[in-house]
Amino acid sequence: MQPFRSLSVGRWALTLAAALMLALPGHAGPPAAPKPTQGDGTVMLTIFFRHDQTKTLEEINAQLDRTGFRKSFPPEGVEVVSWYVMMGVGQVVTLRFPPEKLRTVNLAIEKGAWGAFRTEMYATYDYRPVWQELRNAK
Repeated sequence: MQPFRSLSVGRWALTLAAALMLALPGHAGPPAAPKPTQGDGTVMLTIFFRHDQTKTLEEINAQLDRTGFRKSFPPEGVEVVSWYVMMGVGQVVTLRFPPEKLRTVNLAIEKGAWGAFRTEMYATYDYRPVWQELRNAK
């Protein structure tokens, strides 16, 4: 029997990455829950920086160096909640910031990441407390 045969390559890679991460020495499980955003006047945004697979890693890094992306992102006043590499996909970053910083975040991405990554952005919220409450109620 081949247990991974029914999984797509992407799902298989994610499953493998998760298993490897949990197997690392000193890894106690999933990261601590991010602090909640409800009522604190901030929003969260998750950004997929999808690797441009027509470029080598050296070309991507050279583009990021040319644009100064690593120095300008994230902009001042923007908190990085998480930043993960997803093998075969790229990087996934979740930010927390006041709503008035949205344009600044968008410009930092357009000026710095475009040309190295294809980007997707999604409004995000922390579901973990809701999930825990629902789980404990049963």
